[in-house]
This record gives sequence, structure tokens and C-alpha cells, in this order.
Amino acid sequence: MQEKFYLDACVWRDFFEDRQNHIRPLGELVFQFLKKCRKEKHKIIVSDIVLKELHKYISQEKTNVFLSSFSDLIITEKHSQKQLEEAETYWKKTKKKFPLFDILHSIIARDSKAILVSRDKHFYEISIVKMFFPEELL
Repeated sequence: MQEKFYLDACVWRDFFEDRQNHIRPLGELVFQFLKKCRKEKHKIIVSDIVLKELHKYISQEKTNVFLSSFSDLIITEKHSQKQLEEAETYWKKTKKKFPLFDILHSIIARDSKAILVSRDKHFYEISIVKMFFPEELL
């Protein structure tokens, strides 16, 4: 069954920067996850918010080259004003406990009927959508 996944910017950074923690090669885990998505014909949602966050660390050119190499998987989405307003309301309701963009990521993933893939554990607390680490989906 084809599924959709929404990868948070931190997961993309793991891949682009080939990051590691003290135990695991995080970039390699994301690469294996993307290979599995291609093999099983899953889709990856990339929002304008993810791109905005990524471009703080990774050049737009490098991002574009990568995304074009996975064009069979990628669905690009732009957030709506309604989604932004919902995120701002939630953000204020929680006394700004979570980053606004993370709330918006959750809402975009939910509205896209996608599974959120991240390393930020606070997505569990936001609880708008299910969240998994990349390696949990291998």
C-alpha cells in the first residue's frame, strides 16, 4: 500500500550533511528510508516551510538537485493561510512551548494524510499527527 511521509527539516539535514550521533549514522538511515520509499512507491511531501528551514543550512541549488533526483517520490506543497492560522492558535494556546514551524509541519502532514518523520521528540507532545524516526520505518 502506497503511503505518504512528511520529513521534517532535521531529517533532511541528517541526509544532506551526513550527520551522525554517537551511535548511528543518521544520514545513512535516512538514505535507506528513501530507498525503501522508492522501492515501495511511497510519496514524500516537501513543504515550502521545510524548504525555508533547509535553505538556512543547505544551498537551494544542492536542494534542487537532490529533489530532482527523487522527483518520482516528491510531492511539493505550499502551506495555506488556514493552516498557518491554526498553527498560530495552537502555538499561543500552548504558551509558545513548541516552535511555530513544528506545529505547522504537523498540520501540513495531517492535512496531507502523511506520516511525520522526525527526530524531534516534542512532536509526540504536539500530537497532531503520528511521528516516527526514520529507522522505525525501515
